[in-house]
Amino acid sequence: MFVIEGLKELSLAVAGNYTLHSVFFCPDIIAAEQVLKIVGDERLLLPVQQSVFEKMAYREGTGGVLAVAEQKKHSLNVITLRSTPLVLVLESVEKPGNLGALLRTADAAALDAVIICDPQTDFYNPNVIRSSVGCLFTTPVASATSADTVAWLRKHNIHIFATYLQASRPYHEMDFTQPAAIVMGTEATGLSDLWVQEADVNIIIPMQGKIDSMNVSTAAAVVVFEATRQRGFVRL
Repeated sequence: MFVIEGLKELSLAVAGNYTLHSVFFCPDIIAAEQVLKIVGDERLLLPVQQSVFEKMAYREGTGGVLAVAEQKKHSLNVITLRSTPLVLVLESVEKPGNLGALLRTADAAALDAVIICDPQTDFYNPNVIRSSVGCLFTTPVASATSADTVAWLRKHNIHIFATYLQASRPYHEMDFTQPAAIVMGTEATGLSDLWVQEADVNIIIPMQGKIDSMNVSTAAAVVVFEATRQRGFVRL
């Protein structure tokens, strides 16, 4: 089980076919009818006093709604791909805020999937849901080892573009109109040797300032939207 806070996040979870266990709401903040319109089952609704709700809520700005839902399984075999897929692969992501921001980018670009290799944070951490604005529920997310992910990408004939600082080509020179996986590492250590060796091409974002890298969620957005630009901002 995990907690969903906020009406928008709850709406996205319901649209993403998550199973709700119970929905707590504060009548002093939001009407039962408004919650029921989203949930669809009055038996799930549990009204609580505002003083109680404030102690239950992890963050501010929940709009008076907090739900308990069942987690989903996140294996590679549940991913459905388009004919020309675009996938984001993240290795050993640690910070919930970064993962949430990456999921928000994935939703904005309508990616086929986000694959987290050897994750260091819980997908259902409240900060992931908050920072993703509920986009955890809108984009297919899978978890696997790096080795299994490489094998899965090869099986589906998806070209691997690994972001790497050395012996790399500028990202904007790549052809992202083919089936593509954009692979990002951690800010501290970058990608593991496995990804560097297995990549079809290692790519880099040319930096103009004093530092050699950006926040991983920012870097992912730059490369992902170059790929969507090449695709005419349509799903192929």
